Amino acid sequence: MISDEGKDRGDIQLRKVTDRLRRLCSKREYCSADILKKALVALDGDKKAAEGVLETLRKEKFVDDFRFARAFVRDKSTLVGWGSGKIRYMLAAKGVGRDVIDQAIPCIEQEKAEQRLKRMLEQKFRTLEGDSQCRLKLLRFALGRGYSYDQVNVLIEEMLNNK
Repeated sequence: MISDEGKDRGDIQLRKVTDRLRRLCSKREYCSADILKKALVALDGDKKAAEGVLETLRKEKFVDDFRFARAFVRDKSTLVGWGSGKIRYMLAAKGVGRDVIDQAIPCIEQEKAEQRLKRMLEQKFRTLEGDSQCRLKLLRFALGRGYSYDQVNVLIEEMLNNK
């Protein structure tokens, strides 16, 4: 049987962990999986307590996977230059559900993404001039960024034809 003193100590620790995670979530977006991991570490692996903390933070709107996914999509497409394929993969790796990912991906502004891809390919092309495997390297570069083959192939053909 747990003494009242032990129970009080546990409640205090739970409140401290919840408050700490609230502060973290108020500074930037986190997905549920990240918060659950942080709660598990802070609560020494107590899964039930960690899930309770996560549920509290969800109810209080500190954690919202859709909001996280939208921010992630916006940041990675705009700032890092990733395509939708890589963004989907990375969100799935973070534990975000497929339905949430499908709702967040349309936040990518396709016209701007294509312009960004074109600029990246032009920069890469300048470093590869005279390389016999230029086309292959450009293709691999863009596909690694998460863009579709069809998107990339058209731009590469244009660049090589306008040499």
